[in-house]
Amino acid sequence: MIDVILPVLDEAEALPWVLARMPSGYRPIVVDNGSTDGSAEIARSLGAVVVQEPTRGFGAACFAGLAAADHDIVCFMDCDATLDPGDLWRVADPVRVGGFDLMLGSRVAESGAWPAHARAGNRVVAFGIGRRIGVPLRDLGPMRAMRRDAVLALGLRDRRFGWPFEMVLAAGAAGWRVGETPVPYRRRSGASKVTGTVRGTVRAMRDLARVMRCA
Repeated sequence: MIDVILPVLDEAEALPWVLARMPSGYRPIVVDNGSTDGSAEIARSLGAVVVQEPTRGFGAACFAGLAAADHDIVCFMDCDATLDPGDLWRVADPVRVGGFDLMLGSRVAESGAWPAHARAGNRVVAFGIGRRIGVPLRDLGPMRAMRRDAVLALGLRDRRFGWPFEMVLAAGAAGWRVGETPVPYRRRSGASKVTGTVRGTVRAMRDLARVMRCA
């Protein structure tokens, strides 16, 4: 069994599609980060494990899900229907067989799925972090897999949007074998909290700058 951690903030529209496509052998852990649209109730009614994390922040939700997980391999994935759970094997299998310690899903976006400003910013960040850890990266994608005990041992501290950046930097510093593999990326359901707006992208970049200073 593999645990799939799904940070959620008002994703009532996307949750049924995402959970219906969760493959056998993967257990969804929905971390509700203060939704007001009934996301937690929907997820619970569809059979997902639901964790409440009142402290706002992407990293806070991810860490709460990690704490609730109890299987060896964990995956993280956005729950806005941009990513298909049917593709989780692409990141999980390389970790399961021991070829990589952290596998990232490099997004291959359909037309209109990924705003140009967000795509360009992400590419620059991925290139910079990749150079720092000695691994060529094209994306710091929201679908990723690793072993639970190993990522807990990294001692990640960021609880905002710097969490995914800090994970890759810390993994590289710890000597992890980091890789990436293409995953399809669809138009999302509902409005984006981060990459769909310039303001959200700027906020994520500020969190990245803080993580880089700490690193």
